[in-house]
Amino acid sequence: MKKERSLAGRYWQYGALALIIQLGSACSDKAPPPPSAANSAQATPSAAPIADAKLIVAFGDSLYAGYNLDQGKGLAPVLERALAARGVKAQVVNAGVSGDTSAAGLARLAFTLDGLPRKPDLMLVGLGGNDMLRGLSPKSTRDNLDAILAELKKRDIPVLLTGMLASPNMGPDYAASFNPIFPALAKKYGATLYPFMLDGVIGNRALQLPDGIHPNDKGVGVIVGRLEPMVEDALHG
Repeated sequence: MKKERSLAGRYWQYGALALIIQLGSACSDKAPPPPSAANSAQATPSAAPIADAKLIVAFGDSLYAGYNLDQGKGLAPVLERALAARGVKAQVVNAGVSGDTSAAGLARLAFTLDGLPRKPDLMLVGLGGNDMLRGLSPKSTRDNLDAILAELKKRDIPVLLTGMLASPNMGPDYAASFNPIFPALAKKYGATLYPFMLDGVIGNRALQLPDGIHPNDKGVGVIVGRLEPMVEDALHG
């Protein structure tokens, strides 16, 4: 029971912070600012191929982009080092863009794939969180993610989908429409599913940036620690 109350408290904190962000966005008629130069640089899939290495592309939003983290401390480089420590030779390309919605991700998907040196051995897809924070239609989110996964299937690229959960302040109706998106699409396309990208991080201030949502470098380490075995299995699957 104590564990359940603790988990509920972390999600309510997540909801309160998400509400602040959502209200801040709603009060402005301006488009969200572009990602910082550092994040943009990290999001450019331009690294030279490494011989005999598996090619993994991390295609997502700020949780992939290494938002407000020093170079080398975002998801892609930390995952690459974790795989290396397990004896898996892999190159993890950061194709995360802070602020991206599922629609923005869909719009840049072909450009990203066509700019790679070869077809990826695995694609990590993590989008939808910004849709939820902005209160966008879950149907639109699902349609966009469906189109992304359909294109990857067409190109015969295996997928590991990292899911998101609706914050409590969005209400039960929104959650009932949003939360099933990720498991349903993973099942439809045979993708590996990591159900909640912020699992083990949300609500733990020691693992988060001051905004209370994004992981700090320690938080990225927690995420990668849980994600790496699934990535390894997906590569060998």
